[in-house]
Amino acid sequence: MTRVLLVEDQRTLAEALAIAVDAQPDLECVGAVGTAEEGLLLARARHPDVVLMDVHLPGADGIDGTRLIKAECPDARVFILTGDAAPELFAAAIAAGAAGFLAKDGPFPDILAAIRTPPATRAMVAGGTFAALVAEYRRGLRVQAAEEEPTPLTRREREVLALMGEGLGARVIAARLGMSEHTARGHVQHILHKLGAHSRREAVAVAARKGLLPAGRQDRSGSRAKDPNTGSPARS
Repeated sequence: MTRVLLVEDQRTLAEALAIAVDAQPDLECVGAVGTAEEGLLLARARHPDVVLMDVHLPGADGIDGTRLIKAECPDARVFILTGDAAPELFAAAIAAGAAGFLAKDGPFPDILAAIRTPPATRAMVAGGTFAALVAEYRRGLRVQAAEEEPTPLTRREREVLALMGEGLGARVIAARLGMSEHTARGHVQHILHKLGAHSRREAVAVAARKGLLPAGRQDRSGSRAKDPNTGSPARS
């Protein structure tokens, strides 16, 4: 017998869910309450196997309620009941320990099937809207990961960038690396593009923040400025 706790402040829906659960030979509704705080008290007393948790509740919301119940009853599976398919909601609920999402206006057979689903490591999502939610969430993770990846500079561009970090201009960089000034300027432009910078100084600042400059190769405002054409300390 799977013990089910309902935390839902819409009385009509809560009563309908309780009736649907109790009508099943393998399920038992151990209580239906309207706040996360009441849900926590009942979870402590009745030790449910599954909790159906509304996300929008008076007082603590369903995310906080999930976190509190999982702390007290770590083996309980908490399913979030909501119609709000927002990626940030998905992320917060999974971080709180939710086992999955169920559409509040979805058919009861889908909800009952979710209750009967064996515990799994992956979050369960029912309903087309929520499938789209997960897709959007995963897309956001991919974009975030791409933004955090080191900028793919070539070896030569890194060499040019290191000299840019010393405050050197294209002419001196070209002489140092044995290339034409035209080629050096091309490398500088590629570096600016890849770092999303609009100036050489901004590129150096971005590179420093990303850890792309060798130690000691960053323009330091407190050091004596160099002549970008010669690489020697500028005369006052």
